[in-house]
Amino acid sequence: MIKVEVVFALPDKATCLTVDVAEGTSAEHVVMQSGILDQCPEIDPTNLSLGIWNRTVKLHQVVREGDRIEIYRPLIADPKEARRRRADKAKEEGRANKITGGRA
Repeated sequence: MIKVEVVFALPDKATCLTVDVAEGTSAEHVVMQSGILDQCPEIDPTNLSLGIWNRTVKLHQVVREGDRIEIYRPLIADPKEARRRRADKAKEEGRANKITGGRA
């Protein structure tokens, strides 16, 4: 058996569980076995996005002793579009050089 953590964070709280699983267990199976789905109904088990130590992994990734499996929430905004909007707003306010490093 190996020890791993399963983590899910919301803007106002985080849930972190330490679980013992058999060697060779996949990240998806660790999440299912951990009980975090019962504690966090916001998690959609049919659409999991997982990472280990801040690196996105496939659901079938085999976990190792000490891994921290992170359950990611869906993005609410496209990062590229959000960046574009911030740059446009900065241009309007005359702050383009501060944000883009001189590139307008």
